[in-house]
Amino acid sequence: MQEDYYVGAYWGPRQETALECARRAELFFHMLARCDPAFTQWYRAGRGFPRELPGWPVRPEMKELETFFLKGRPRTDVGRKVIDDLGFRQMAWNAKKEAIMISFSCGKYSPWGGPNTCLLSPIGKSAVWDRLVRSPVLAEVLTSMSTAWDPDFAMASSTEMVRLMEKDGFEVRVGWLTYLSRRLGKLPPLPAPVRIEPVGKLGWLLVLSPEPMTASNPEHVAFTARIRELLDRAGLIERPEPQPASE
Repeated sequence: MQEDYYVGAYWGPRQETALECARRAELFFHMLARCDPAFTQWYRAGRGFPRELPGWPVRPEMKELETFFLKGRPRTDVGRKVIDDLGFRQMAWNAKKEAIMISFSCGKYSPWGGPNTCLLSPIGKSAVWDRLVRSPVLAEVLTSMSTAWDPDFAMASSTEMVRLMEKDGFEVRVGWLTYLSRRLGKLPPLPAPVRIEPVGKLGWLLVLSPEPMTASNPEHVAFTARIRELLDRAGLIERPEPQPASE
């Protein structure tokens, strides 16, 4: 069975302006372009774009990205008023066929409605994505995403493995590749063949295996569960449920 892999970064309430989110996205797009040629050009939705293109080109420039995020402000159903504490939501993709999508939810400071996120995943089946999953590129993507967005944690994993590992919706997710912010606590000793790489001064990248860890392999499942347990004992898995700010 072919598993569905994705890369995701998650962080709690963080009030940021569209310009601050644009600054992070600008860095992310530039770092992403260095990871693989498939990530050099991105497109967005909008009326009237040329039919030969997948959408309107997204230029990784801060002012244009600020406008991009401002267009993605959540609004009320009645009156179409901006909901400031829900931040910005946007998406972009890289091709017409075998497309890979980036979705953003950032600048959110409400304790409700889930975390801020940056997600990278294919839209349907993609030979390009299959190639990337089998290469070291996803580690570079995860490092780029973590550097730009400074999340609490991030991971590259199959959806199937996440479902097997996750016990609570607010916990840190452990995948084949896992990024942990230093804000979470101290990293415990981990068994071979786990490789630990620093991500600047922000946190650590844990590489559980040179090859993708699959939910269909019992040894992969058992080893991932063991790493999750060690991280849990060190207090790095359980996350407090966001609470509303006191008035």
